[in-house]
Amino acid sequence: VQLQASGGGLVQPGGSLRLSCVASGFTLDYSGMGWWRQAPGKERERVSCISIGYSDVRTNYADSVKGRFTISRDNDKNTMYLQMISLKPEDTAVYYCAAGSTSEYEYDYDYWGQGTLVTVSS
Repeated sequence: VQLQASGGGLVQPGGSLRLSCVASGFTLDYSGMGWWRQAPGKERERVSCISIGYSDVRTNYADSVKGRFTISRDNDKNTMYLQMISLKPEDTAVYYCAAGSTSEYEYDYDYWGQGTLVTVSS
């Protein structure tokens, strides 16, 4: 079982990025999933999560990213995405994808990707 996160990079404030998380060894429709991030010197925090299923998909966002980030999943491609717009310097962090839950607690997740670095700076 593996989660591979990608799409990070250096972007100017106000810019956009789209992160991808490809799952292998299991199918995304098996579990809820989430994006987490860890900024330098801070604890890891949940950014967004998305429920399982093809209908009535539920999403949740941290207050700090509401209206700017959009989580989605393509079960046929076994991939989850995080579209980020209007990026701010405080969004700078390593972003992780995780599977197995939509919980706000790290220990509820079964699998974690390796992380992709997002740097927002002019």
